[in-house]
Parts: sequence; structure tokens; C-alpha cells
Amino acid sequence: MSAEATNPDARPEFRRRGRTRLDLLRLGRAALLGPTSRDRLPDAIGHVAEAHRAHHPDADLSVLRRAYVLAETSHRGQMRKSGEPYITHPLAVTLILAELGAETTTLTASLLHDTVEDTDVTLDQVREEFGDEVCFIVDGVTKVERIDYGAAAEPETFRKMLVATGNDVRVMSIKLADRLHNMRTLGVMRPEKQARIAKVTRDVLIPLAERLGVQALKTELEDLVFAILHPEEYERTRALIAAHAGERDPLPGIADSLRAVLRESGIQAEVQIRPRHFVSVHRISLTRGEPRGSDFGRLLVLVAENADCYGVLGELHTCFTPVVSEFKDFIAVPKFNLYQSLHTAIATPEGNVAEVIVRTHRMHRVAEAGVVALGNPQIFGEAAALGAPGTQSTAGGAGEGYGDEERVDPTRPGWLSRLLDWQQSAPDPDTFWSSLRAELAQDREITVFRADGGGADGTISLPAGASCIDAAYAQYGEAAHGCIGARVNGRLTSLATPLADADTVQLLLAHDASSGPAADWLDHARTPAARIAISAWLQSHPAAVKPPTAPPRAPLPMVSLRPGGRNAVADLPDAPVRLAGCCTPVPPDSVAGFVVRGGAVTVHRIACPAVEQMRSVGRTPVAVHWRATADCRVTLVAESFGRPHLLADLTEAIAHEGVEVISATVEAPVEQRVRHTYTLHLRDATGLPGLMRAMRDVPGVYDVSRV
Repeated sequence: MSAEATNPDARPEFRRRGRTRLDLLRLGRAALLGPTSRDRLPDAIGHVAEAHRAHHPDADLSVLRRAYVLAETSHRGQMRKSGEPYITHPLAVTLILAELGAETTTLTASLLHDTVEDTDVTLDQVREEFGDEVCFIVDGVTKVERIDYGAAAEPETFRKMLVATGNDVRVMSIKLADRLHNMRTLGVMRPEKQARIAKVTRDVLIPLAERLGVQALKTELEDLVFAILHPEEYERTRALIAAHAGERDPLPGIADSLRAVLRESGIQAEVQIRPRHFVSVHRISLTRGEPRGSDFGRLLVLVAENADCYGVLGELHTCFTPVVSEFKDFIAVPKFNLYQSLHTAIATPEGNVAEVIVRTHRMHRVAEAGVVALGNPQIFGEAAALGAPGTQSTAGGAGEGYGDEERVDPTRPGWLSRLLDWQQSAPDPDTFWSSLRAELAQDREITVFRADGGGADGTISLPAGASCIDAAYAQYGEAAHGCIGARVNGRLTSLATPLADADTVQLLLAHDASSGPAADWLDHARTPAARIAISAWLQSHPAAVKPPTAPPRAPLPMVSLRPGGRNAVADLPDAPVRLAGCCTPVPPDSVAGFVVRGGAVTVHRIACPAVEQMRSVGRTPVAVHWRATADCRVTLVAESFGRPHLLADLTEAIAHEGVEVISATVEAPVEQRVRHTYTLHLRDATGLPGLMRAMRDVPGVYDVSRV
């Protein structure tokens, strides 16, 4: 593994986000000098105070001084495995949160987050000196810190973590910052321990950071995990970025043109170039082929008001050529993790395509820091989100009975409320663990409207892909056992019907209390709450479940496959192998096979949503692998500007690569843009990246991607 993979100071994208190792060593030396006079802030937390005042100019720093003195005294003599004084860890964690804009109470608890676990300090001492609120957060973080990440302990300990997060999201904010600092210094660990910690970070903590909207932490954690778990891909991506640094970058010129357009229109805006992080560049190389100049970054436009965002969008689409398929409005319809922005892409006369993000300064703060930027979860409303005067809590100001009061949390989104509800009903740790991972794997939410207009706002939040069955259990709980049908947008439909964003749903219940769900409901339920409730009812009513008409098929041996042909396996000479049309796998994609009706094996890419769906309903995958040499069939989409002879030029480029065209579809032009869809047969799958590059080099083509 390279030095860059284990030493974040060697990587510029990490240097700009946090302090370097040298800074932390200086903090450590300052910490060893001990506390200073009562009237002066200790040098060791000078960086923390500076970062905190940048977001909260009127913050009272005296409580941070007292928290640091207690933490430094209690941790004195303790050392980290890296050889640094232990106090540098809570200092670094607190600095991360301060730079994200966390309020004083969070920073106070962060400084103390390891004292109860690792020193003689007790929760009663914390409560007496800093109040119930800080004590509550420290207690929650302490319980999370005691989590054993071993396989046997994971389900129950992550249940405790999520309950603590539901009680106060600041607990998870501290835990994420804690994990980020530990990941930055993971190079002192044994390789096998690095891999184990990185896998847990990838599977649970990164999805939680995404769902809590803390993008600044999530992206850096992704890159650190990428370097540890996929060192070869990381090195290739690093080489791509390094090579791009020596080439002409078209984005500065596009940014200058955009600034000139906005000045002429009278819109006050700040235009920045945001480099993509390593994982983002890697994803582009997988979906589009080798990245080009404008693929290594995006333009960010920051304005003052929401209305200015749409003004900027109008200028972009008027003065440049917009790529309409790339437009997304996350201001009118925010993401489930609080994210708001306008996304679009523009094309220049030279053929470069630049992605553009437009948002207000407040949206930008929330996009980077998520729940950390929203302050005290007890304070409800826009004032907290804007950081208005009077919304920042002070340590010790919560009053008696803090832990017992009903907590009004504007940062608890629908996914977290759902998770906290169904986790109580999970019958065993394995069910909870599998349901949790399936829930966290969802990357998009939909909102449907109740036809009766009931509920707090007449809406139901569900993960993308949810059906009427999921809506029924979200609305009625166990009473949904008696659901017999639904109307979606006024039309009668089955309960298995998948729902789309903004659908209106009316659920029809039977008057017969003895009715219950059918076994095939599990094939269409996506939410853990629905699946757990249905499974429990079916187990308690075995007579309602029809026995299978034939014994289950025995597991098949490993299949060695050649795309487009039949199986050559000795044990199954006649079993056909089919490549799934939903994800069109090609070598060297990681794949999984599933036995379908008739004994055929259908092969999907590992990342295909169908794989997780099949696993969630108990389907066992068949081990499959590619043969040493393999031809393949793949579907590519070419996005281009309309011009004469474009189809002929594209076809010629494909033929020049020695690729056979199975079928081709050209959609009708829309705003001078044309989409070409080709199903192609490649004799050697390793030629796919070169083919995509050749198609992208055809004049007028601005993107080529796999379906």
C-alpha cells in the first residue's frame, strides 16, 4: 500500500479538509504543557476556538476551556498507538466538528466523549459541571464507544447505536467525527485490522453519514476506505488525477464565462470549481469510461436567496446549451438527508460538458455538514437551521429532567423514524441486521400523499421501490393485515403496485377482522416494518400458508459461464446461462447467479438492485465466474447533439473497433439532442473501455454510458 493510502497528509484533498499530522503534534505538545490561567484559553484549543467563532461569533468559549481542562487532566499519561498524547484525539474530533459549524454543546461533549469510558471521570461529574444536556450526549457516545464490532455482536450493538442516534443525532455526529480521525491515523494498525474497520465503516457508518447529510465526512471516509480495501483501483484513480493535473483543464474557462454572464444579468453569485474526490472519479471511470478534462470537477454557484438559484438556472439554460437529462431540482423536492440544490449540466461549443450545482449559502452549509449544521435538536424550526441568535444552546442550560422530556427533533427524517419503529419489532438479531443493511442500502426516498389527508401533513415517506403494501403498514401498522386493495391516483390497483414520488394513495381495508396477508406479499414488500409484520403474522397462522407443491431444488454447483452461450459445466451440461437484461453484466464485472424457473441460471452484476431483492426474499445465489476468455453482449447509450451523418459516423466508429451491432435505436431529437441506444456483441470484453472512448470521440457525442 502506498504512503498516500495510509498517510492522509500526503493527499491534498485531505489536507484542505482538516489539520495535518504536524498540526496535531503541535496540539499534543501544547496539551502536555497543561492548563493555563483561568482567564486565558489554552493554546491547545486555539484552533478549535478559531473554527468555532467563524460559525458562531458570539459563542461563550469558557465552557470549552473547562471541558478541555477536565479532558486533558483525566487523559494525562495516556498515549495513542501512534505515540501521540491521547488528548490529541478528542481535540482532533472536536476540531472536525467545529469546522463543520457544530454548536458549543456538541463541542463540549466531543472534548469529553472518551473521559467516562477511559478515565476515572463519571457521568455524575459531567452532569454536575456541564449540565444534563452534555451528560446526555456523553452517555450516548459512551454507549456507542462500547460497541464490539465483531460479527456476533454487530446486530445488537448497532441497534443500541441507532437508538442513541434517535434520541440525539449529535451522538452520531461525534461518532462519525471520531471514526474519521481514527481512519486518518489507521496506518499504525495491522493490515487485517485496517480492513475490518474499513469494512464496518463502508457498510454502516458511511451510509449513516450519507443519510444524516454530513457530506464532508462521508466523502473523506469513502476515500479512506477506498484506499484500504481497493488499493489497486485507488492507485489507478490517483494516477488518473495526477495525469489530469498536467493537462489543460476546461473548467476555469467555463467558470469565467459563467461569472461574466451572471455579472451582466445582475445576479450576485460566487462561482467555485469543486474537484471530485477519488471515489467520485472512480465511479465516473466505471460508468463513462476514462474521464475527460471536465469530468474531474464540477462548478458550484452560491447565491443569497432561493429565487436567485432559479435565476442562475435561467441564465445557464439561456446562454449555454443545457443537457436536459442532467437537470434535477432538489430545492423543490429535497433529498431525504436534508440536501437541497439545483443540478444541471451545460455544453460548450468546444464539446466540453460541465456539471453545475446551484444553491444558497445556507443550503451549502447544510449540504456539507448535514445535521451538524442544524444545531440543537431540541430547537424546532427554521431559526435553528439558519443559526439565528438565540438558537445555540449553552452547556448546562437544559434544566432538570432533560433526558425524560419529549424531544422535538427537526433533524429526525422519515427513514430514521421508520428504523426506530421497526427495530423494536425485529424478532431476532439476524433479522434486525439484515433489515438494517437493506434499509441503509436505499439511497432515495419517495413521498406519497394519503387520499384521506390524515396524519401530521397527509404524507407518507417511503424508500424508493416501495409498494402499496409498504404504504399500508406505514399508515396502519398491524391493521394493514386486513388491506384488500388500493387506489393510486384514483385508479383501482393491486397492493403489489410500486409507488412513485407524489402519488396519491387510498388503502382499502376489509371489515372482516380475521383476514390476513398472503404469503406472496413478501415478494412485494420493501420496508423492514412491512416484512417483519407480515412474517410474524404468517408464522402465527401456519394454516394460511400453502405448502410447497414440490421439494426445494438442491443448490447448484459453481457455474463457469460464457456470455451469450449455454453452460459447459460437466455436472449440468444442459443448464442454460442467461445474462440479466436489467444490468447487462460483462467481464470483469463481479456477478452473482440465481436459479430461475426451468433450471436456468440468470446472472446479474453484484451491484444490481435485483440481487439485493432476491436475497431479501431468501433466494440463495449460485457461485459463478467468468471464463478466461469471454465475449459479451452489452447495451450502450450515446448522448449527442443532432447533426447530419451522426448515425453513420457512430456506426463506423463501432465497426472500426471490430464490434458487431445487434440492434440500434435512435430516439426522436429533443431540443437538438439525440439519444442512440446500441446493443453490441464484443468478441473480447476487455475492449469495452476502448469502444466507449472511440464513441465519445465522435464529434457531437458528449457522453457514452452503459445501461
